[in-house]
Amino acid sequence: MAGLTPSQTVGPFFLFGLVPSTAGGVDIVTNDLVTPDVAGERIRIEGRVLDGDLKPVPDALIEIWQADATGRYAAPADSRARPNTAFKGFGRAPTDDEGRYGFHTIKPGPVPGPNGTMQAPHILVNLFARGLLKQMVTRIYFSDEPANATDPILALVPEDRRATLIAQRSERDGIAVYTFDVRLQGDDETVFFEA
Repeated sequence: MAGLTPSQTVGPFFLFGLVPSTAGGVDIVTNDLVTPDVAGERIRIEGRVLDGDLKPVPDALIEIWQADATGRYAAPADSRARPNTAFKGFGRAPTDDEGRYGFHTIKPGPVPGPNGTMQAPHILVNLFARGLLKQMVTRIYFSDEPANATDPILALVPEDRRATLIAQRSERDGIAVYTFDVRLQGDDETVFFEA
């Protein structure tokens, strides 16, 4: 009789399977979520993944999932009509040698939250990296979003830690750029949620 399989980290080769272009293949999911029929403010999200010593993590993978600009998800559980039927709201980006990643997408709209409340626009994030037994889960909120003040999930995070979930807005070539660094440990460690 076989015993339990021991825990394994996601290993150095997970990237090849999730982002085939890193090994000369063709990606099914990319970091460009913008589709021809998508409506809403086009934005760029970029940042770095850093370890506890603020050194870049060069072989991490960031996955994002988000609602469209009207607050609707491309998911069977969200049966509301979606005007942007090609927009799937899911993307994947590996980090480079400096730990950098980036996405082209649209700013999501507010979505329903617990007990009939509304959540501020945000993007759900999964982080995979060598040495992790499972993905790390976090969120990206937007620095210019007034609804952050009443978001029921953000309110669960201690006030002095909320800044680790908020991407800072700047502009480049007429496009809003939100910078969101992920810190895996140490001072200003990103808040992670249980999966």
